[in-house]
Amino acid sequence: MESLKVNLKKLDPDAKLPSYGSTEAAGADLYALLKEELTIEPGQTVLVHTGIAMALPIGTVGLIYARSGLACKRHLAPANKVGVIDSDYRGEIMVALHNHGNEPQTIGNQERIAQLVVTPYYTADFAWVESLEETERGVGGFGSTGRM
Repeated sequence: MESLKVNLKKLDPDAKLPSYGSTEAAGADLYALLKEELTIEPGQTVLVHTGIAMALPIGTVGLIYARSGLACKRHLAPANKVGVIDSDYRGEIMVALHNHGNEPQTIGNQERIAQLVVTPYYTADFAWVESLEETERGVGGFGSTGRM
């Protein structure tokens, strides 16, 4: 597997470098940078600091996803479902964690809070046209492809 160099800047001396849980993991874990434990109440969203900034290569985007264990077991996931870090953003990477559960959840310093996937992207050259090419699906909307 080919790796891609991504430069990171520590904004706090205690910030932790993102890390992969296995050799073929697509997502690198992001770690909370907290001065003290943080409790997230049911239905509450909080911005969690990571203490890092990054310079993604042009033509790539950083996508922040939930960690499956945190989401399934503790009901904590990014509030915006998928965070988008553009290659020209140089501010601190923060995760908006939302508690979807019915119990308060406490996050500790250096706890893994989300995963970052760096991937290439395309920009579109949008253009108005009079018609679109036909397809088998056509204008079938939500759930239409599963019908017999």
